[in-house]
Amino acid sequence: MGTARSRKARILGGLGLAGATVGSMLVTAGASSHREAPLITEDPVADATDVYAFTTPDAPDAVTLVANYIPLEEPASGPNFHKFGDDVLYVINVDNNGDAIEDIKYEFRFRTQLQSGDTFLYNTGPVTDIHDPDLNVRQGYTVTEVRDGKRTVLGKHLHVPPVNIGPRSTPEYEALAEEAIEELPNGIKVFAGQRDDPFFVDLGSAFDLLGLRPLNGAHALPLPAEDGIDGVAGYNTHSIAIQVPKEQLTANGDPVIGVFTTSFRRKTRVFQGNDGAALSHNGPWVQVSRLGMPLVNDVSIPLKDKDRWNASRPADDAQFLDYVLDPEPGRLVPALYPVFTCFPETPRNDLVGVYLTGIPGLNQPANPAAKPSEMLRLNTSVPSGFPNGRNLADDVTDTTLVAVAGGLPGQACAGQSPNTDLTDGVEANDKDFGSSFPYVATPFQGYESDENGDR
Repeated sequence: MGTARSRKARILGGLGLAGATVGSMLVTAGASSHREAPLITEDPVADATDVYAFTTPDAPDAVTLVANYIPLEEPASGPNFHKFGDDVLYVINVDNNGDAIEDIKYEFRFRTQLQSGDTFLYNTGPVTDIHDPDLNVRQGYTVTEVRDGKRTVLGKHLHVPPVNIGPRSTPEYEALAEEAIEELPNGIKVFAGQRDDPFFVDLGSAFDLLGLRPLNGAHALPLPAEDGIDGVAGYNTHSIAIQVPKEQLTANGDPVIGVFTTSFRRKTRVFQGNDGAALSHNGPWVQVSRLGMPLVNDVSIPLKDKDRWNASRPADDAQFLDYVLDPEPGRLVPALYPVFTCFPETPRNDLVGVYLTGIPGLNQPANPAAKPSEMLRLNTSVPSGFPNGRNLADDVTDTTLVAVAGGLPGQACAGQSPNTDLTDGVEANDKDFGSSFPYVATPFQGYESDENGDR
């Protein structure tokens, strides 16, 4: 998958101003939508944390899309371990003509089956395969493709592997996970299950007044300089990964696609029953989470609009334009780090084209009438790497830190210090990524939870 630092330097070094400014709107630092809005923090099973879109050396003719849900999973969370929601509709969306409306949707619905309710145990013995009778709590799912309004079930009764419990319960965990990689028609692969959270960032310092431990001495409230601490280290998440041949995702000879994930819950209705008021959960689907580019809702969208952002669609993103032209992080960074002598001025008109329409010459759709909208855009004909899609190893935090300060090539403060020196001090994920699908690293084991990361 490549190292975060080398890949970032290679991608951004060749983009000039367009590539440099993509992150300016986004953040200074923060979790990639792990606890980004008030309402969704109360519904973690429907909370999208990250989206990735990339090509890999072992599948150069395909694109892998990964949508992660359920933030900050403690591995030792039994007896009711984390799982996908049976009452949640999870969707990975693809726009392949730049009109800000999804042309292809991959819908995932999950169903949990309890083998026995007479025990508190998640498993009643060692689980050696995904059909093992000792696996008491099982999840399966259905994948449906919606292409231009036509629905096609790609797979049903597919298996979610158990979570990584411990050496007695799941002694050969990765073999269990490999069993759950499903081959679907037309060369599509799919996987859904628990994985290590691939995002890496110093959460503790970032949300302590946008602190950066390596630069503690330059903060308006100085502290001794320290190495960065990965606040997501040791935590798991639930990944939905699908690998699709490129020709099934692109259209009209344009190699650029836009990707975002959404989740939905049924609208609840209160009615008067024979025994008093009752609830019906059979109403229409209501969108409760949305995620495309990383690090957006966390710190770019203000509190009053965070829930509205999660319920909105890319086609309606004009309502958030002011947050692109005058991003709050652009005001906070120079105020909290008074050592800056150069900083980009507002309005940031360059960000409208870069962030909402794609970067000209890199990942802007060929359609000249493409509608501005926020999503993760990938040019499938060139190597992926943020901001052209997003690889698992991409250090999006450091890239956007320097960009918001205008320190990348072609920006107003390029080459100046401290603009080019900004970093949270966390350079890579706490686990190595896999070399084959689904690529996201093996989840941490509950038995060894106390040894995970720096917690």
